Amino acid sequence: MTENSKWFDLLSRFLMPMAAFLNNSRYLQTLRDAFMLAFPITMFGSLIVVVANLPFLDKFMSPGVLDAFKTSLGNAPSATMGIMSLFVVFGIGYYLSKSYEVEAVFGGVIALVSFLLLTPFFVSVENVADPVGNVIPLDRLGAKGMFLAMITGFLAGEIYRFIVQKNWTIKMPAGVPTAVAKSFSALVPALLTLTVFLGINIAVTSLLDTNLHDLIFNLVQKPLVNLGNGLFPTLIAIFFVQLFWFFGLHGQVIVNSVMDPIWNTLSLENLNAYTSNGEIPNIISKQFIEIYTVGIGGSGSTLAVVVAILLFMRSKQMKQIGKLSIGPGIFNVNEPMIFGLPIVMNPLIMIPWIVAPLITVTVTYFAMSTGIVPPPTGVAVPWTVPMFISGMMATNSLAGGLLQLVNFAIIMAVWFPFLVFIDRLNLKKEREEANTTQEKNQQIG
Repeated sequence: MTENSKWFDLLSRFLMPMAAFLNNSRYLQTLRDAFMLAFPITMFGSLIVVVANLPFLDKFMSPGVLDAFKTSLGNAPSATMGIMSLFVVFGIGYYLSKSYEVEAVFGGVIALVSFLLLTPFFVSVENVADPVGNVIPLDRLGAKGMFLAMITGFLAGEIYRFIVQKNWTIKMPAGVPTAVAKSFSALVPALLTLTVFLGINIAVTSLLDTNLHDLIFNLVQKPLVNLGNGLFPTLIAIFFVQLFWFFGLHGQVIVNSVMDPIWNTLSLENLNAYTSNGEIPNIISKQFIEIYTVGIGGSGSTLAVVVAILLFMRSKQMKQIGKLSIGPGIFNVNEPMIFGLPIVMNPLIMIPWIVAPLITVTVTYFAMSTGIVPPPTGVAVPWTVPMFISGMMATNSLAGGLLQLVNFAIIMAVWFPFLVFIDRLNLKKEREEANTTQEKNQQIG
């Protein structure tokens, strides 16, 4: 066995169990599905934010008309992305219950109410002595409540399914309508689960003189989000995305299932700040990851590789791969390239495959941290939107699209010598095969 084979075997033995655990984890799958449940809703809110903040509106609208226009659209972001924690907690309760094959809708509703039981129904106002009651602060339902929503969703879902599976339910006689029977069946699990969360809320507010929202935010969410907002943790995440893909595992699904809670929270913080005062507090966010890695031709930003193959490579094999990959690659689908070149388990291109995205992520981070390019606003952009357009949409700036073009050039420069080497190997092989075929034809003739 060669040294390379030994190294691949050792790395595979380390990665495969970890990837299998992450990919098959009930909780990570539930979390992924819960965020996807909110995706169509958040997409609507994102489109409204884009329309309301188009940079040229002030050219043909007076200030008064522009303010009225923005005000008329103002509820859309708040009613969608502003209450994303509600969608997430319901989705977790729903999909976790579904995974246990218990009544999923009631699991989602019970998780949602459990979260509201922990939410303070008052808001403090400046220069007012007493807080205003019978209202829910919007930030509790958005970015600030995200981690409590996830914890509540999983805990409520587990308590609910435990009670149902223990058969502590009310059984209705045959002939009772199905909807009525299901409601009575969920009655005891709902009462017990909600009692637990009411008790938790009473204990926290009475003994600690605070609420669970602030407690989780300060002890858990804030430190994790601050950590995930740095360049170094982001580079580690990108490294593992590329490494998992190299071994034929879907790196995006595996890594994102762990990092999405942090990245999505950062995106919501950006969006809330952007819509309220035009500022963007975080560089790293869900859109940063998607637009400046996946958004340039799929995982590994391989659209530049496809273009380099079509323009500069000469072997028939490479040309054919380029032709098959260019169409999907424009829309950030790069499986034809990953499995056709191939990238999977190909030691000849492991270095550019891993190193190039790390370089472009670093360049992107410093371009945004220095103010050359504005960070993404938090607006959700479908990952299939072509390069340059997606960059402008995500940042509401032409500079966002131009930065993608810079990254495109960097990717091509990093990959080019490796592609030339592979192309020459392919040309040599094709010539040898052509000579062999010619000799056989001459012998037959």
